[in-house]
Amino acid sequence: MTHRYLIVVEGDGSTNYSAYSPDVPGVVAVGATREECEREMREAIEFHLDGLAKDGEPVPEAHSTAGYALVEVG
Repeated sequence: MTHRYLIVVEGDGSTNYSAYSPDVPGVVAVGATREECEREMREAIEFHLDGLAKDGEPVPEAHSTAGYALVEVG
């Protein structure tokens, strides 16, 4: 079964990128590029969910969404 989780990627290219998912607490990843970070995050979530399933624990539901706020400054 495929699950879709929001991931938040932080970084501007001056250092490594990092990612987390609000729906999967405690799972994080880093990468030298955004693409590497996203790939590492997918693998980390998959690993975590596989562990939950093997332990008979429920897989967390995805509830988070994202959007942007447009604001004027000055």
